Amino acid sequence: MMQGRLFIWAGLALFLLALCLTAGVSLGSASIPAESVWSILVNKLMPGTFEPTWSAGRESIVWDVRFPRVILAGLVGAGLATVGAVLQAVTRNPLADPHLLGVSSGGALGAIIALLHTGLIFGLVTVPLFAFAGSLLATLAVVAVTRFTGAGADRLVLSGVAIAFVATSLGNLAIFLGDPRAAHTVVFWMLGGLGLAQWPHLLYPAMVLVGCLTFLVVRAREINAMAMGDETAATLGVPVARFRAELFVVTALLTGVMVAFSGAIGFVGLLVPHFVRLTAGSDNIRVIPLSALAGAVILIFADIVSRTIMAPEDLPIGVITGLAGGLAFILLLRRR
Repeated sequence: MMQGRLFIWAGLALFLLALCLTAGVSLGSASIPAESVWSILVNKLMPGTFEPTWSAGRESIVWDVRFPRVILAGLVGAGLATVGAVLQAVTRNPLADPHLLGVSSGGALGAIIALLHTGLIFGLVTVPLFAFAGSLLATLAVVAVTRFTGAGADRLVLSGVAIAFVATSLGNLAIFLGDPRAAHTVVFWMLGGLGLAQWPHLLYPAMVLVGCLTFLVVRAREINAMAMGDETAATLGVPVARFRAELFVVTALLTGVMVAFSGAIGFVGLLVPHFVRLTAGSDNIRVIPLSALAGAVILIFADIVSRTIMAPEDLPIGVITGLAGGLAFILLLRRR
């Protein structure tokens, strides 16, 4: 019965993903019919399939501007929701989330340092590399503060909030000390933005997402054991300390790379796993992949709203997810 529900929800999520992908490319300051969108896509993948009935400008909007942006939104949404699902399981705290735990803030700090101070010293991988380092350092700092204060896993979020404030303050200091001409762009990026998406840049978040998601799904049973407590996990043969460290590194990598390409986007990692568990149960074999699909759908939809609500201006996507996420969280608290 549960297996049948899983296929139903997975099928629904894939259908909504295709629908949102189509809407994301079609809608904007210049609307483009859905049939033209898919005709252009097919022609790019298999040249000569359709006789072009669209202008070169429309083709450029679809292929060079909107498709990369929508795909990046899907990758980032999937990555952040996956991280949220794993952190909530391994810390046994329903409020665990890359944003609240300071992991996103650490990644943003690393990316700001790369953008404003070091430059692209390692080429295109510089910003993702610095963002990963910032996320990993923030994660280690949260663990260290939790141990220093003697708090348990249930107080981990409080340590994360403290580290998030510190990382955000350091990021603001880095912006203040950086080039004023680039500060405006960085501030807009910190609010969450996908406007700089380009085909060559999508390779990095896609590779990291596929690699991390595969690792997490394969190790989902061990994550289930961790969710039942350290003693239970150890009894079931899970090397608790080592496996928790592995999960923190994987989630830091995933968060850092996503933050590097989208800025700090909140509430996706917090809320999506909650709604997935309400419908699909608590088994992480189901929760992790379904959270990835649902996260992709939600962030693509949020991007559509951010591009159309004040067209032709782009509203930072972090504003949309913050407003919608805050209201949804209040409703979730009322339900609980």
